[in-house]
Amino acid sequence: MDLFSNDKNLLPYDGEALYYGHILNAEQCAMYYDALLDTIAWQHDQAIIYGKHFTTKRKVAWYGNEQYSYTYSNTTKQALIWTPELLELKQLVEDISGTQFNSCLLNLYHSGDEGMAWHSDNEKALGKNTVIASVSLGAARKFSFKHKQTAEKRDILLDPGSLLVMRGTTQTHWLHRLPPTTKVKQPRINLTFRTIIL
Repeated sequence: MDLFSNDKNLLPYDGEALYYGHILNAEQCAMYYDALLDTIAWQHDQAIIYGKHFTTKRKVAWYGNEQYSYTYSNTTKQALIWTPELLELKQLVEDISGTQFNSCLLNLYHSGDEGMAWHSDNEKALGKNTVIASVSLGAARKFSFKHKQTAEKRDILLDPGSLLVMRGTTQTHWLHRLPPTTKVKQPRINLTFRTIIL
């Protein structure tokens, strides 16, 4: 029997965003949250948008099987080698999703004031119809999708310990974002497991 067979596609068409709900219990969430907060090499994210250099409030980190390069928002990152906690979470996510991943981009949002604008994870390094598995720890936050042509929207509350897997043509047809909110005061850690095409 598959314990995670209750996954649900949040998108009505042109992609798959499968929400598996909680894959970690409260004790596991707290343990991984504390460990990642302490052991990950967090740095403020850098972006170059319309020729201007920005330093974001949120912090990021990039880990992988090897020292992969990953470029987004006109900046390039070099992957660090996995920590034990990241490897454990990677194995769990691979077992549930049936997909192998070779890297993980982590985001640390200090409060609801920090978010992410509309975007697609469609960089060439990820390949076409890529699979991205997103694990949430810390504060629950709303996550939104918007279709690129129809502008139809879908929202979901991502609880701590939950897994969302975006696959198929999702990145081709849909944008997604983490909208800022004044209601959330606690930090959130988001892990996005990915496959870099070498």
